[in-house]
Amino acid sequence: MPAPGAAKDDGSRTILLVEDDRLLRKAAESALRQRGFRVLTATNGDEALRTAAAEIPNLVLLDLVMPGLPGYQVLRALKDNDATAAIPVVVLTNLGQDSDVQRALDAGAVAYAIKSNLALKELVALIRRVLLTPGPPPGT
Repeated sequence: MPAPGAAKDDGSRTILLVEDDRLLRKAAESALRQRGFRVLTATNGDEALRTAAAEIPNLVLLDLVMPGLPGYQVLRALKDNDATAAIPVVVLTNLGQDSDVQRALDAGAVAYAIKSNLALKELVALIRRVLLTPGPPPGT
């Protein structure tokens, strides 16, 4: 099994999109699929953890504010589980305080993006940088 983030032979990558807002989830899912990504979705933290453990995606796009298990707890649980710890997590949220960013990075996120400031084209570029860059990704 390839390591999370590693290229598969056919070049396809699996993204787990964790977003409770249906319109945002559908728009991001569509944009990612059109660019060749396999997209799994979850609408809450518990579903995200189950899907990540079962599928081992190449990358997780994680909202922080969701019903049920909050994104920060999901992030910590992913990083505390040996099976999912190596999966890069990009936080995609509307929380923009410096303390929010730092808390997510400290918990193991590799990048942090503000939804309202990010076009889908920029999201795809960020994902590609994270997946193609060995080691820590370039800035968020």
